[in-house]
Amino acid sequence: MNSPSIVNVAIFASGAGSNAQRIIETFHGSNLIKIVLIICNKEGAGVLSIAEKENIPSLLINKEKFFKGDAYLDELKKYHVDFIVLAGFLWKIPTELINAYPNKIINIHPALLPKYGGKGMYGHFVHEAVMAAKEKESGITIHYVDELYDHGNVIFQAICDVEPNDTPETLAKKIHSLEHLHFPRVIEETIAKSQLKEIH
Repeated sequence: MNSPSIVNVAIFASGAGSNAQRIIETFHGSNLIKIVLIICNKEGAGVLSIAEKENIPSLLINKEKFFKGDAYLDELKKYHVDFIVLAGFLWKIPTELINAYPNKIINIHPALLPKYGGKGMYGHFVHEAVMAAKEKESGITIHYVDELYDHGNVIFQAICDVEPNDTPETLAKKIHSLEHLHFPRVIEETIAKSQLKEIH
């Protein structure tokens, strides 16, 4: 049996990039995973500054090429990307990309899917909806990405309580803690599993 080679990962993010930062820090010097590219769809987003600070190449993408062109597959090939992690990326992933990376694109969602997923359900919108429905718990879902928003097979969920005195802001903090705690580990486990499947 061959030993697994390093897996090149691209992180797609739209915002401040706190999850991306945590993932980058976790895999510094890893002999399994290397973050080779940060892809962002929003000019001036914090994640682009993180990429610069960490000396990781970044790419600012536009809708036209992403949805009507080749979905930036040429750029992903150029960086030999093997696996894609969505860390707060707000665009739907085009079919071209899903077909090129079957079971190799994963996303994190700040709620317990299938509840509170779908178009427009991101960030504070999710937490506000959870609070409005008087849910007793919320959490995170890490899942494979398919053609629909927040729909692919679930890999992992973690739960936190929603207290009577919580606000969308305090709930967001709890969710962020869960994301930072679990996302890097689940990425590593998922990639290790997919590597083993390819070896066998």
